Amino acid sequence: MASPPASPQFSLTRRDLIAGLGAAALCPAWPATGSAQGRTAVTLQAKADRILLRPDGPETPVWSLGSGDLRFKRGEVLDVTFGNELPVAAALDCRGLDGVPAAEPLASRAPLATGAKDTFQLPLRHAGTFLCEPLFGEGTAPARPRPLIVTGTSPVAVDRDEVLLIEEWRLQPDGTAIPPGNDPKDSTQIHTINGKTSYDIWAPANARLRLRFINGSQRSMLAVKLDNLDVRVMAIDGQPAEPFPARNGALVLAPGSRTDVFVDAAGPAGTSFPILLHDGKQARPVGKLAVSNEPPIRTAPFPPAPPLPGNDMPAQLDLKSATRFDLALGAPTDWVHPADFKPSAAPAFQAKAGRTVVLALTNQATIASVFHLHGHHFRLLDRLDDGWKPFWLDTLAVEPGQTQRIAFLAEYPGRYLIEQVATDWTAPRLLRWYSVQ
Repeated sequence: MASPPASPQFSLTRRDLIAGLGAAALCPAWPATGSAQGRTAVTLQAKADRILLRPDGPETPVWSLGSGDLRFKRGEVLDVTFGNELPVAAALDCRGLDGVPAAEPLASRAPLATGAKDTFQLPLRHAGTFLCEPLFGEGTAPARPRPLIVTGTSPVAVDRDEVLLIEEWRLQPDGTAIPPGNDPKDSTQIHTINGKTSYDIWAPANARLRLRFINGSQRSMLAVKLDNLDVRVMAIDGQPAEPFPARNGALVLAPGSRTDVFVDAAGPAGTSFPILLHDGKQARPVGKLAVSNEPPIRTAPFPPAPPLPGNDMPAQLDLKSATRFDLALGAPTDWVHPADFKPSAAPAFQAKAGRTVVLALTNQATIASVFHLHGHHFRLLDRLDDGWKPFWLDTLAVEPGQTQRIAFLAEYPGRYLIEQVATDWTAPRLLRWYSVQ
């Protein structure tokens, strides 16, 4: 299938994509908020599934945790039953949930054999946009992540709250897809939003939408642009931000990262705003936001939105007395594939609870590497190590040959994974672990 032509209005390089992760605004310290109480039983099955990626072709075999968004409230405790129907051992990875060591895949919970089940609790400490996916060794089909949305206890003034899960596929002529970590030779690159190659959103005039963009690709940096539209960034990687405009309406997303934005459907009925997706080589239209023929939802757009209710993140980090460690990315030494992970291996680092931890991440490879921290969110430090960028992350792309320093408060005792993966389809996913004592 031929790719659509590149868009001259949306020109980026791979370096632009990575550099774009530094664009954000202030994250203020909010007062503590109340939490919803309750327990909810949830069953998740890792199983074989199918998705239609070409209207004139066969369905593509995939592995999944089911369809649809998982939605709960902050403060709920999920009683999770996880079952594995896949032909390989698998564990459940819930990306972005801080401080749940008892549910940490591989470090605390062993992979499930085919046909086995596991039960554990997931306390939902923070509101935000998260992601669940099966974690396993080499697979014969790509695995689809499933969005996990945790809403706050305070209302948010939007007319619609919608998830846009972006996935990348390497499709072969016979309709099968090549899983990440394998050679994509002779395959066609396809992107989908919510499982569709073209995704349209219709809304009445002056409606305010919260769009939760998720990069469900496991290898690729992506940029999304809502053309000719005011895009206000409200949260990054599940943590609220002081609202700021996305430069030129474009968002940069590392693999597994999430960005929540507010947009208003402005203009008369029939007005259309293209959604463009850029992979560092070219832009492709993947859908649109359009004003419907319904009566306007209000006479004028909402005024600019205030910050989202906070998640009680640390107001300060003590860098002077921080515990510091160096981690090499892009080098296989001490990093292992998920199938080879052993909790008995030495940790990458150990920290005392309540201390600030500073990690120096040096990418020794010739291409960008993506780092993901389980269990805690972190700040990206300034180059002089005398302050931090005003946003929280759980995922960071590091350019080849560069060192980035991050800092987090070791708030939750337990054992947690750290991950790295190169931004190449054939690259393996590599793991280590750390402990907070």
